[in-house]
Amino acid sequence: MVFLQSILPSVSTYSWIAVAFDFCIVYAIIYRLLIWINDTHIESLVRGLLVILVVYVSSQILGLATLNWLLEKFATILVVLVIVLFQPEIRRFLERIGSGKLFSPFVVEGSAHGISVIHHILRAVQILSKEKVGAIIVIEAGTNLSDYIRSGIAINATITAELLASLFWSKSPTHDGAVIIRETELAAAGCLLPLSESTIQDRRLGTRHRAAIGMSEVSDAVVIIVSEETGTISIAENGNLTRYLTKEALEARLFSLYREDTSDASSFWNIASWIGKK
Repeated sequence: MVFLQSILPSVSTYSWIAVAFDFCIVYAIIYRLLIWINDTHIESLVRGLLVILVVYVSSQILGLATLNWLLEKFATILVVLVIVLFQPEIRRFLERIGSGKLFSPFVVEGSAHGISVIHHILRAVQILSKEKVGAIIVIEAGTNLSDYIRSGIAINATITAELLASLFWSKSPTHDGAVIIRETELAAAGCLLPLSESTIQDRRLGTRHRAAIGMSEVSDAVVIIVSEETGTISIAENGNLTRYLTKEALEARLFSLYREDTSDASSFWNIASWIGKK
């Protein structure tokens, strides 16, 4: 009882509405944090940290002074290593919080325009793949990509399959860069993307795929790649590259992202709006 009172010292002074709203906020933050951990390379690190924590607690209980001293000294170094090794993931998470998009959906929920954009992207990718025209299409999610948009040519046009495909034809001045889609608009073309410094197993993959992986490492954007040599469709997200996608597989992936993100956001906002009405 004393323990509960120390954790919740003034719960009795809250109205039940405040308590419920407080619970929903904490639940939403923890839920999104777990989703973020699951979608990044940091998941294995968290498991490792939990193992170290268990060992540390055990050393405290069993009175293992030497092991306890070693773990305490190692903790400071570990914090620095985590920040250095996982700087892109941490930056992406903080940018998402700073931009107010921590709970925002991938596309606007229930928007016919959002669904139309996906269909136009699929048609453009099909055309480019059939003609073996190299392409990189970046779909902005939570991370703000304004810096990369400014590196290209501003378009700010309604997305159509024909316009999207034409930007990658060999005689187009934008064919070597990436196209960035923001919400339901084609924001810019000919954009420069950061190259991944990770080791890529398949040496046949060139600059286009390395740039796509690099963008997915520093942001939560979804990047679609069409190979110029083979017409192969690939998708990069969270630093991972999935190759040899069919049109149907790409369609399923984009719509699954749409459903996952809209359901994540709507579940929180539905609870919040219910509390507000009460």
